[in-house]
Amino acid sequence: MKQYIDDKLAIIPCIHREFLQTSVEKLKDDKRILGVAIGGSILTNNMDEYSDLDLVVVVNREKYPEVLEERKKIAGRIGPLLESFTGEHVGLPQLLICLYGPPLLHVDLKFIMINEARERVEDPLIVWERDNVLTENIFQGKAKAPTVDLEWIENRFWVWVHYIATKIGRGELFDVIDGMGFLRARVFGPMIQVKAGKPPQGVRRIEEDGALYLASLNQTLSAHDRESCLSAMNAAIELYRDLRKELNQGKEVAPSLVELEAVKYLKEIEQKIIKR
Repeated sequence: MKQYIDDKLAIIPCIHREFLQTSVEKLKDDKRILGVAIGGSILTNNMDEYSDLDLVVVVNREKYPEVLEERKKIAGRIGPLLESFTGEHVGLPQLLICLYGPPLLHVDLKFIMINEARERVEDPLIVWERDNVLTENIFQGKAKAPTVDLEWIENRFWVWVHYIATKIGRGELFDVIDGMGFLRARVFGPMIQVKAGKPPQGVRRIEEDGALYLASLNQTLSAHDRESCLSAMNAAIELYRDLRKELNQGKEVAPSLVELEAVKYLKEIEQKIIKR
């Protein structure tokens, strides 16, 4: 179904709306660009003054390599660009992450070829298109929303538990604190969001989507001392087991050998610390 942005313009903050309108007018002048769509928080009516703008810039296939080479120049032409860099760190080299301003505005420009528009995780809103080309391509087939692979998590979680436990034992506590943040972003946040019927997005909006789990999540936060880190690690194990059971339709999951050994190792580290 064709979806235009017109009905959503009223809910877009002023700075976002003004940038969207002026930037698209400039992008229209580039004949290599076939259209622009917008995704992200606007699709769920959650856009506010702190939101990014997530723009999909659809490019003629033959001109795509050329546009990729020039994307920073293109970004500079559509607004007061302060800085930009590509998104290899999030697995999206075709993404250009931009900061415009003043006033400051974070804009993600994802450059894709028209044939890539059918492979998507959400149905974006069409801002502008040339010759109906986005309509004819984007809405073919269904968007595939990201999911949580519980088996993928289970196969890794207890290895991560052991790794973090070794850092507690050695006293590398900033590494422990980073590791716990990783677990919240890659394990607990997505599991909680799926439980709440939301798309898994790390810990984004977890205060809202995961309100029932905030007390448990808070217990996974630690201070920079071994006892606090141990307490947080034990709380993380308890939270994971609870979420695993809930997402397994309330059925207990028999602990694997790796789970038993990782937990045993953590207890051994705990005993060494107590004896000091």
